[in-house]
Amino acid sequence: MASITGVIARPTGYTGLWGWITTVDHKRIGVLYGVTAFIMFLIAGLEAGAIRAQLAQPDSTLIGPETFNRLFTMHATAMVFMVIMPLSASFFNFVVPLAIGARDVAFPRLNAFSYWVFLFGTLLMHASFLVGQVPDAGWFSYANLTSTTYSPNDGLDFWALGLLVLGVSSVAAALNFMVTIINMRCPGMTMMRMPVFIWMTLITSILLVLAFPVITVGLVELVLDRNFGTHFFDTSGGGDPILWQHLFWVFGHPEVYILILPPMGVVSEILPTFSRKPLFGYPVVIFSGIVIGFMSWAVWSHHMFTTGMGPTALTVFTITTMLIAVPTGVKIFNWIGTMWGGSIEFKTPMLFAIGFISLFIIGGLSGVSHAVAPSDFQQQDTYYIVAHIHYVLFGGSIFGILAGMYYWFPKLTGRMMGEGLGKWNFWLTFIGMNLTFFPMHYVGLNGMPRRIYTYGEEFGWGLLNSLSSLGYVVLFIGMLLLVINIIKSLRNGRVAGHDPWDAPTLEWSISSPPPVYNFAEIPRVEGRDPYWTTKRRAEAAGQPVAGPEARVDVSTIHMPSPSYWPAFAAVGVVLIAAGLLTHYGLSFVGGVIALLGTIGWSNEPATAPQSHH
Repeated sequence: MASITGVIARPTGYTGLWGWITTVDHKRIGVLYGVTAFIMFLIAGLEAGAIRAQLAQPDSTLIGPETFNRLFTMHATAMVFMVIMPLSASFFNFVVPLAIGARDVAFPRLNAFSYWVFLFGTLLMHASFLVGQVPDAGWFSYANLTSTTYSPNDGLDFWALGLLVLGVSSVAAALNFMVTIINMRCPGMTMMRMPVFIWMTLITSILLVLAFPVITVGLVELVLDRNFGTHFFDTSGGGDPILWQHLFWVFGHPEVYILILPPMGVVSEILPTFSRKPLFGYPVVIFSGIVIGFMSWAVWSHHMFTTGMGPTALTVFTITTMLIAVPTGVKIFNWIGTMWGGSIEFKTPMLFAIGFISLFIIGGLSGVSHAVAPSDFQQQDTYYIVAHIHYVLFGGSIFGILAGMYYWFPKLTGRMMGEGLGKWNFWLTFIGMNLTFFPMHYVGLNGMPRRIYTYGEEFGWGLLNSLSSLGYVVLFIGMLLLVINIIKSLRNGRVAGHDPWDAPTLEWSISSPPPVYNFAEIPRVEGRDPYWTTKRRAEAAGQPVAGPEARVDVSTIHMPSPSYWPAFAAVGVVLIAAGLLTHYGLSFVGGVIALLGTIGWSNEPATAPQSHH
């Protein structure tokens, strides 16, 4: 393999742009995920702003119908697949090995590959803007809207192939984290001693591995229908458009919990830290997360009550949709129990965690209302649904992610986020969130359909839509303060130290930012809150609490060396997809590149001489 692996010199360090491209360090990959997803968050937010500007007044002509369809399609697709999921993956990458006392993930090169495939899949889908063929059938892309009759350009092909590429990234990352969590925990860390965030990562990873093959089948069938003359969803050829809905929502409802379980894990770490007491009902919180994972497969058809499935299906999915609220409610009561009687510090991470709970309760209650078929018939495809999903995914997922961002920022950077700007960021985001989306419940029940680009003044929807658009302005200011806070904190934020929150988990026992190898010596734990145990034991004995481990020469610890092969193989994967949009010859070239990348990757030694080991 010298002729292949020796084409480009093997990287030997972690500096410069080449160091970032070739990195296999889980912490750096977490940063790459986070930065990319945050940029997509800002882009998707601007798309939402254009949507709200169009709907602020009746009979608006600011944006035409074609552009509007493209904007809400790309906004929703980006927020689900390119913002919330990769932001969660950013936390998975950075936190999981640190919290379980490991030096790295199980498969560092696979980890790097998953990021590069995610990045290239994101770029592939957004390349549709460059050629003016943007997807316009919604993030759900229901048949027959996706047929060449109604979507004749390549926009839906960009969408389908982009999601297929992103699916490769998600499954690769999920398998990696499953193996890491099961096999690489430090001595003493049994499954029932793992932090809740690690449990939620494990459950999410299992859901990803099981759910993405379903949507992969649907996307492949969609590409075949549009490009090769098949009729999976075409009624004129004996197909069934409802089949797409079943495939999409069998994936889509576990996907909702893929989006919300990681923030639930984040909140379950933050609440004990700032309540100064252990998590109330730890086993129950874990068990409820497992039950949510199981039951997420049994509720998909409540999205399809209006398709005429019959009374038996309506009854079954009504019951399951109501039942899934039980484990979710259990988590909420345990979170409240954690705060009850605690010595609460209202730092910015805690504010976002409490905001998460309150907003998620509203989103959960509006979701349970869909369980009753008669009310669902009225709510379906109205702005009531838009309100519900945003309370769950913005008020829930994004608030949980922002809580985690403020919580782990000191560990990542060694500097504190500004507390004053942080609280302004929270309150403006909280107020803006409610001002934007709460009126949508009323305008939806008053009959405003979702996905319309304008409406007449006679319907009486103007005032509530103006309030929602004003709320977006408040949200925009809140997010602007977040960006300012991040930049200011990176430049001259207060030095954090290794444990600024007096936190209970292992990642806070090492220096900030952590060294490449994480732990000079693999820790041994004796309970659920290992760092609290260590600190309280020292305090009880009248001894000073030990500081972070002294840094050691990285060459004395075996660590995988950087590699360019994961990025190389990822280029091949995206070229295979791009070739289906342009010329099949490009797909062949991509296949060759992916094959060479895989061969080079599999034959590359784990470490290189005279490098960081």
